[in-house]
Amino acid sequence: MDASFVPSLLPARMLNEFAYCPRLAYYEWIAGEFDHNPDTLEGRLSHRRVDHEDRKNLPLSAEEADPTETIHARSVLLSSSQEGLIARIDLLELEGTVATPVDYKKGKVPDRPEGPWEPERVQLAAQALILRDAGFTCEHGILYYVASRQRVTVPIDDALVARTRQLVVEMRATAASGTIPLPLVDSPKCPRCSLVGICLPDETRLLNEQQEPQSEQDDHVRRLIPARDEALPVYVQRQGASVGKSGERLEIRQKSEPTQEVRLIDVSQLCLYGNVQVSTQAIRELVSLGIPVVYFTYGGWFTAITTGATHKNALLRMAQHAAAGDSVRSLALAKAFMAAKIRNQRTLVRRHLGDQAALELDRLQDLLTSVEQAGSTESLLGLEGTAARIYFSAFSRMLQDSTGFSFENRNRRPPRDPVNALLSFVYSLLMKDCLVTLMSVGFDPYVGFFHTPKYGRPALALDLAEEFRPIVADSVVLSLINTKEIQPNDFITRIGCVALTDHGRRTVLAAYERRMDTLIQHPVFGYRISYRRTLEVQARLLGRVLGNEIDSYPGFIVR
Repeated sequence: MDASFVPSLLPARMLNEFAYCPRLAYYEWIAGEFDHNPDTLEGRLSHRRVDHEDRKNLPLSAEEADPTETIHARSVLLSSSQEGLIARIDLLELEGTVATPVDYKKGKVPDRPEGPWEPERVQLAAQALILRDAGFTCEHGILYYVASRQRVTVPIDDALVARTRQLVVEMRATAASGTIPLPLVDSPKCPRCSLVGICLPDETRLLNEQQEPQSEQDDHVRRLIPARDEALPVYVQRQGASVGKSGERLEIRQKSEPTQEVRLIDVSQLCLYGNVQVSTQAIRELVSLGIPVVYFTYGGWFTAITTGATHKNALLRMAQHAAAGDSVRSLALAKAFMAAKIRNQRTLVRRHLGDQAALELDRLQDLLTSVEQAGSTESLLGLEGTAARIYFSAFSRMLQDSTGFSFENRNRRPPRDPVNALLSFVYSLLMKDCLVTLMSVGFDPYVGFFHTPKYGRPALALDLAEEFRPIVADSVVLSLINTKEIQPNDFITRIGCVALTDHGRRTVLAAYERRMDTLIQHPVFGYRISYRRTLEVQARLLGRVLGNEIDSYPGFIVR
């Protein structure tokens, strides 16, 4: 990274994070990543009293201070160009030219002989240096622990000042280097970190060490992220329906039906099919919470997405665009996506047909060798087409004869039979989830490595979807048909085009969400995790490849 990219003023709060974990500070300050967990939410509540800025006049410097005046001011933003620091002080106590910064902490006073932890003391020292640069006398600061309601005095001595300035230099050098700090090793700090799902410390370290896949019982890779998402997509497909906001809930209204409500905290996406209205108030609240609104045609084609401001991690998109323009790196990633897809196709065929599909299994295995030897993306496209023909020739035999469904070949735009209508609909759901995941991580979903960019085509979302098509989308379709959960009367035909009815679409959506919520043992890391959560893990691992943290992309391959 060019040093000019590093902001001129370093936030004191980020200096605290750097002293705690350099990798955490990098993600928050440089990459613009942040996520809440119970600790951060509790901390926000603890700060609510001092987060409201006082609208009182304060002296700009010690020269303007009234020596007889005592001032207590909350949420004071100050900076020092000489120190290269900026800080928002929770509570500033001024007695003439003597200043004392007070920093609020949610927990209890640390039960340790050394007193407060270094990151907390460094943050106070940074605030003191800013005040000293303005001419104030600042010999100590105060840490106020909300849980124990105690004030602890922290002397701002020469040793603490030297340590603080040293960390400032180190943090700037880290930011300017463009190199993401290494993850902590088996640190007790990781489980309580809100960014652990973004950092993936154990996963990154394992891939760098190139160790063997872990078993479920092996605790070498700790599962520090939730196995499932608590929030889930909300689908609204009834034509003429409207979505509004009431308090902390979404209200879904239909003229002739009772209003349905869902808590905002339980919503990960709002997906609208066809003629469904959504209020401005609802959109504003959703995007402020990072919840995208996804629009589909009545038939299920993805058309648009509404989100908040673009993700702050510009460095990731710069690395993505550079790799997309590098034929060697782009081809390596394309091969990884395609190899994972073919391996998962073989797994699905083997599970359903076994020895009955020996020929197809052998031919798909041979194609894996060809993929590894491919010299261009164009040749990979040819291999993908060959693999698809072999795979779908076996797919028809995976359908049970008693279901009343048949499949001859893959067709689309528009699909001309019920099985293809199911495949197209579920593929669009999978692509939607990949697109939303990539945007939440910070990628440009329209710049891919295997799928070349075309106007309006989310190429990277299609790349990420490849390895999940057989094990998620195709598996859903086979389950719906073979268990007779979906019936021939769940489809309508319109001049050669086959589409799902409202009832059929609801049935498919429910089956798809069940599949995405299914727990599976991760083939590399060993812990159990849902398919939906796996999408995010894979997207972040792709970011690690682009950031040169790991050498190659580990495709998600089921056994």
